[in-house]
Amino acid sequence: MINDGAIVVDIGVSVLDDGTIVGDVDFESVSKKASMITPVPGGVGPVTIAMLLENTVRSAQRSELLIA
Repeated sequence: MINDGAIVVDIGVSVLDDGTIVGDVDFESVSKKASMITPVPGGVGPVTIAMLLENTVRSAQRSELLIA
């Protein structure tokens, strides 16, 4: 149910009974139509962590506590 060439960002995470972590998107079938697709696990997690660190640093730089 996606257009040819779509970019798919799978942010959903499910844990199967055997402990396997999978996304909400059927990776195998969607990857045949999508131009790009994020894997699960390992897709958007690193981006989320990077943005969290960036926002933490920006917040600390703006904090009056760090101004000497």
